Amino acid sequence: MSAPVPQPHSPSASAAQQGACCRFDPLAQRRAAEGAAAPQFDLFLQGMVFLDIIFTGLEAMPSGGREVWADGMGSCPGGIANLAVAASRLGLRTSLGAAFGDDDYGEFCWRTLEQEGVDLSSSKRYPGWHSPVTVSIAVEGDRNMVTHGHEEPECPSAMIGRPPRARAVLMDLSAHHPGETLGAQWADAAYEDGALIFADVGWDPTGRWEVGVLDALSRCHAFMPNAGEAMAYTRTETPQDALYALADRVPLAVVTNGPFGALAYDATTGEEASVPALKVAATDPTGAGDVFGAAVTLGTLAGWPLAHRLAFAALCSSLAVQQVGGSLAAPGWGDIVDWWHALRDAKGSGAYLASVRRRYAFMEDLVPDQPYSVVHRAQATIARLSDA
Repeated sequence: MSAPVPQPHSPSASAAQQGACCRFDPLAQRRAAEGAAAPQFDLFLQGMVFLDIIFTGLEAMPSGGREVWADGMGSCPGGIANLAVAASRLGLRTSLGAAFGDDDYGEFCWRTLEQEGVDLSSSKRYPGWHSPVTVSIAVEGDRNMVTHGHEEPECPSAMIGRPPRARAVLMDLSAHHPGETLGAQWADAAYEDGALIFADVGWDPTGRWEVGVLDALSRCHAFMPNAGEAMAYTRTETPQDALYALADRVPLAVVTNGPFGALAYDATTGEEASVPALKVAATDPTGAGDVFGAAVTLGTLAGWPLAHRLAFAALCSSLAVQQVGGSLAAPGWGDIVDWWHALRDAKGSGAYLASVRRRYAFMEDLVPDQPYSVVHRAQATIARLSDA
């Protein structure tokens, strides 16, 4: 029998408290080469921030007036905050444009994002606007959600204006109903200023899967849907066929396929790759896709081989789903280093362990050495500080 891949523990300390002044920077060499010409940020994001309240460890959903106790519970910023924190934890200098209410929920989310190193200079607080709230219940590996919220008090493009210069933008195409443009003035401005657009797309509840949504890929560098979305939009029957159809539209096509891993095609390098998913016990899948997207973006900006980018993204997602909460479950370099060292030094043999070691051998030259300060994930709870 194969020995299991060891899983390191997760210390609970926030990014700000772990030496942000000397944090590991995976893009340090690129920054040094660019000098004063380097953009202010690596990543710009826009979206809605929710207060997420997550319950885990339930045997089943409550029904018929029944009260069910959960084994685990956490609270943290959600929505676009999942992606912002994931990117910042991985060392990307991240800026977010989002609306915040002036209630306690909004204050908690704002403060937590600042503690995580996310720039909020393009965000705005709106008096009297109720912060969106989502209650998420994880049962049998899936999420069941109840959300309360109101429409944003101001058009995002009016709030943001021209976004700060960034290397990349991650955005959801379906949220903007785009045509030939990206569908939002702020996004088109970022593209014109040289940002690489990394796009995702949400599930279409109408079932129409309008192919016109993909017209915006003419301005995108990467597109990263899941297999169901990719096959629906391309009218194909397998994830592989969907990948090829998307690769004809965008330089970097990535299709995530749940427990079967992910596959990708990079026309800029001529590489094609696929990676299986890691075997882990999932606690809460919230934000796993955001962590995956942030990791692919980092690897692309750093110029890593495609297979390494996919493997790294799969690892980051697998670390995230083992913890409660989308944003604060996102791994930092401390978690990544711990995982690699535990894997590298693990006793035992077997095909699975040997395969994982081979797949992640590149980590030996990638993970930071001391004396860098490396970030671990924080506890997902409402408190005076996000990790209290």
